[in-house]
Amino acid sequence: MPDNEGKKAFKEGLLTNNPIFAQVLGICSALAVTSKIETSLVMGVGYVFVLALSAWVVSLLRDTIPHRIRIIFQVLVVCVFVIVLDQLLKAFYWQASRQLGPYVGLIITNTLTLGRTEGYSIRHKPMVALLDGIGNGLGYATVLALLGAIREILGSGKIFGNLILPASIYTPNQLMILAPGAFFALGLLIALLNFVMSRPAKRK
Repeated sequence: MPDNEGKKAFKEGLLTNNPIFAQVLGICSALAVTSKIETSLVMGVGYVFVLALSAWVVSLLRDTIPHRIRIIFQVLVVCVFVIVLDQLLKAFYWQASRQLGPYVGLIITNTLTLGRTEGYSIRHKPMVALLDGIGNGLGYATVLALLGAIREILGSGKIFGNLILPASIYTPNQLMILAPGAFFALGLLIALLNFVMSRPAKRK
């Protein structure tokens, strides 16, 4: 069973220290792949896989990694899991792999990935690092799913390709499918979360 430190790392990554809402990391891919909820979910699940296993391996080998090449080693570890993810998508989920295009490979350069491996995993025990990776990955995936759902509904009136807002009651806003729409949606989500999180502090 995970200890208190592991549980705290998991909860912080998922909620209070969310990678996008709190740390504002990895927003480039978050804006690029969230025009549909389907691609958002695939990218989110893939990112949990890469970040969790990368964090675990880096922590597991932290005492054997020469300090001078630690960042190179961390990038190499992430590369291995990104290649595995890319090959799995091409083998079992080809359509999503085509839609995501180069953004799967760009997980390697995602600031959140190196931020967690270098800033946290290399200084903590493997199980704690694994839970931190899972928590941050799930926090990142949750935001991707929210953005994908909002943009697909407002941009096309559909969700998972199924029409839920017919033309008789809603005119699709094409701006939400484009890059500026992603900025607007993310900005509104961050503002809403900050408002909700600040209310308990104001009461105290």
